Amino acid sequence: MGGNLVETLIGAVVLVVAGVFMAIAYTRADIKTVAGYELVAKFEKIDGIGVGSDVTMSGIKIGTVVGQELDTETFLAVVRVSLSDEIQLPEDSAIKVSSAGLLGDNYLAIDPGGADEILAAGDEIRFTQGSVDLVDLLGKAIYSSGSGN
Repeated sequence: MGGNLVETLIGAVVLVVAGVFMAIAYTRADIKTVAGYELVAKFEKIDGIGVGSDVTMSGIKIGTVVGQELDTETFLAVVRVSLSDEIQLPEDSAIKVSSAGLLGDNYLAIDPGGADEILAAGDEIRFTQGSVDLVDLLGKAIYSSGSGN
């Protein structure tokens, strides 16, 4: 009976330690939604992007994807992003779907423009680049490198 008590106490200690590590990982992971103003962008393809995906500039997280839907007239993916109020984007900024390495998650990367006009809440980022399908790209590279006769 004493052995069962010791095993139960050790199991409880392991669960508490695991809970502490989970809490530390959650606070350090920076997975919360960025509160700020919303912008809209339309893409041909957004493979791997979902609600909660990061929006970055120069490798720094400045926002979060807060919504996505299909425009039934143009068949484009409409993505709503929330950006930090501290970030003021020029109207000629570009946004693209990027990948964190070959097997990493996809995220949206913003390249700031140089215009004097600033995008306001609800405006659209007009310059977009959708995701690149690596399988299609690899197929094109393989089949285009055939014998050049």
